[in-house]
Amino acid sequence: MFLVGLTGGIASGKSEVGERFVMAGAELVDADEIAREVTLPGEEPYRKVVEHFGTEILDEDGFIDRAALGGIIFADPGRRAVLNELTHPPVVARIADYLELLTAFDGLVVLDVPLLVEAGMEDGFEAIVVVACDPETQVRRLVERRGATEAAARARLAAQAPLDDKIAVATHVIWNDGTLVELYEQADTVAAELAARAREKAEAQAAELPDD
Repeated sequence: MFLVGLTGGIASGKSEVGERFVMAGAELVDADEIAREVTLPGEEPYRKVVEHFGTEILDEDGFIDRAALGGIIFADPGRRAVLNELTHPPVVARIADYLELLTAFDGLVVLDVPLLVEAGMEDGFEAIVVVACDPETQVRRLVERRGATEAAARARLAAQAPLDDKIAVATHVIWNDGTLVELYEQADTVAAELAARAREKAEAQAAELPDD
């Protein structure tokens, strides 16, 4: 397994880059999707989150309304910290389970973690890819594509680590201030490079195995 961390701020284009890596043959482990899994009804983190934040964060079907919850936590760093305390341990544990299943895979394994830097998870990767863009571009995308108010968009950005902190841990930076085609070209180039390194690692490990 050649483990790659993938991160980037909200509305940076990180999901699109992850999709290009999958098209290049990578296995993708999505921390955001895992966070949704562990907060489904019936899961212990779900019970704890609802117990703390109240039933007003639930939709009519009893699922956690992520927009409603986001409106609370991005306006209050203290409550955001509580949510992290309730959800991060089970998310990390489930990520570890997924990675354990992929141990024998000799290709790229991409761990998509939006809050990789914020959670202090930058160790243990053989490469870290940061998808970056100008913060004003992020604000504009949140307003135009997701219907956020400008104030809400800026609050979401302020809740995440500064771009410079993300770039500081990166081995590869993909800039997404241009067109989707330009983003895909950069992503494909990085994916090809990392796939080649994964093959080299697998070949080196195979060469070290004793002959039967």
